[in-house]
Amino acid sequence: MQGSELKAGARKLMREHAPKLFFISIAIVAVITIMLELQYRLPGYAAAYEKALERLAAGEMFSINLFTASYRPVGIMLACLLLLIRPVVEICFMNYCLKTARGAKGDFSDVLDGFQFFAKTVLIMIISGLLVALWSLLFLFPGIAAHYRYRQAYYILLDNPDKSAMDCIRESKKLMAGSKLNLFLIDLSFIGWQICDMLIVILLPVSFYLPIVSVWLTPYTGLTRAAFYDRLLTQLVV
Repeated sequence: MQGSELKAGARKLMREHAPKLFFISIAIVAVITIMLELQYRLPGYAAAYEKALERLAAGEMFSINLFTASYRPVGIMLACLLLLIRPVVEICFMNYCLKTARGAKGDFSDVLDGFQFFAKTVLIMIISGLLVALWSLLFLFPGIAAHYRYRQAYYILLDNPDKSAMDCIRESKKLMAGSKLNLFLIDLSFIGWQICDMLIVILLPVSFYLPIVSVWLTPYTGLTRAAFYDRLLTQLVV
């Protein structure tokens, strides 16, 4: 599966669906950015984050217990709420990208349709997150492999709303057999843009996160990954 071919197709779709695609991208990126800013400003979070960085710089291991110790109870509750909402926001945009990649006109209603998967999206995030964490206990590479093993679960849910979260995870495992490295290489091909985005954020003289590159990169990666999923389905049928 050629990542360059999928990316070329994504760029073509971006041109065809501009400017609507970018308006939706701006909205999604803005929501995620606001959530990140809110999380950083939660009671106790900034202090916990800075202490964690200091410990890592000193060569100490990251400890979730020490991290949350600096949190205030209300901060922990709000952080958990934001953690649950983010994958729902992301699956909303995934729904739009999937329909666009399949030749649909694509509309803002496609984004809103993603909210109907709220409960199952959260369950997929929790279950797959636990599985990845367990595999990571063995070593770094099994954890990374597990992360890619369950990456298609959200797309499977979008195609099959009646399936349970566990069914989506199991089917993702089957679908990704032999294709994990391909998706990893596609993700790796975007790293230059991601570094550029971080550098702009660091260099801009503002006190908040301003993801300028993300407005272009989000639909680029979203359409590429949606096309990757569709290609997997085609190979499965063949």
